[in-house]
Amino acid sequence: MSRELTIAFIVFIVAASFSPGPNNIMVMTSGLNYGFRRTLPHIAGIAFGFCVVVLVAGIGLGAVLAAHPLLQTILKYAGAAYLIYLAAMIALSTPAASDQTATGRPMSFIGAALFQWVNIKGLVTTAGMVTAYAAIAPYPWNMIVLALLSLVVALLSTAAWTFLGSAVQSIVRSPRALRAFNVAMALLLVASLYPVLTG
Repeated sequence: MSRELTIAFIVFIVAASFSPGPNNIMVMTSGLNYGFRRTLPHIAGIAFGFCVVVLVAGIGLGAVLAAHPLLQTILKYAGAAYLIYLAAMIALSTPAASDQTATGRPMSFIGAALFQWVNIKGLVTTAGMVTAYAAIAPYPWNMIVLALLSLVVALLSTAAWTFLGSAVQSIVRSPRALRAFNVAMALLLVASLYPVLTG
């Protein structure tokens, strides 16, 4: 296994995973509204789902999408539509009360894992990653290494963003402040689509 390429990949995946994007915005919002513990299935779903996407891309999904641009376009706009739906749900959500009742609920493990298939930032990152770092080790070990490192970094990044959201629970207390935060996060989620739809 190439030590230099491994270090380069870790730097790349840390920068890509910790930067603001749909997953991080959603878990931060969930951390504020529902707390860290209730967001754990969402965190685990993101990490597992992204790991599976990396493995499947390494096996050949990236080549299929490159050969069929129409399929890639359909996936892009379907993902954008779903992100807009999620943004609306975030904007309309209210935090859990002390008795754990709320008008909304955190995303489930399955929902978060499946979301990775329409998360445009994640799909673009995966396509570039699998191509650029395939020489990290002989096939199929290269894809296993990339997937496992992606899993670990995704767990760390989403946990950090969730912790950030839950840490401001004591500051953002009033219903008006919480609604403003949720609306701001929903707008950021929609704004994250700009480079995808204009690129």
